[in-house]
Amino acid sequence: MRTQDDVFHLAIPTRDLDEAFDFYVTKLGCKLARRRNDRITLDFFGDQVVLHLSDKWDKDASDLYPRHFGVTFRHKEDLDRLIHLAEVRGVEIYHPLSSRFVGEVEEHMTVVFKDPSNNLLEFKWYHDPRMAY
Repeated sequence: MRTQDDVFHLAIPTRDLDEAFDFYVTKLGCKLARRRNDRITLDFFGDQVVLHLSDKWDKDASDLYPRHFGVTFRHKEDLDRLIHLAEVRGVEIYHPLSSRFVGEVEEHMTVVFKDPSNNLLEFKWYHDPRMAY
């Protein structure tokens, strides 16, 4: 069973490591853990994301479903701060902040960013924290 000491790991393709560094570290504020010639490893909001240099990145990403990843925040203020940071630093917004499932128990706020390699990142916050899972 996973504990809070464990770290979730996700590996995704990127077309350019410098672009990826700029997007994830400079703009989103992730911490660089390691960099090699073919990948960068990040502390992505407490979990590990590895961006592998690849010519197999999604050149035509046009739909959020089924392929995206991100963070579900426990506190709305954290989502608000990330959106403000993204606006100030010029992060491309793929889908602006909106509400989903309005009036239902799983109602949540969501915003989607797109990195330079067309990886889609969704950040959200549920009105009812029990709906995070």
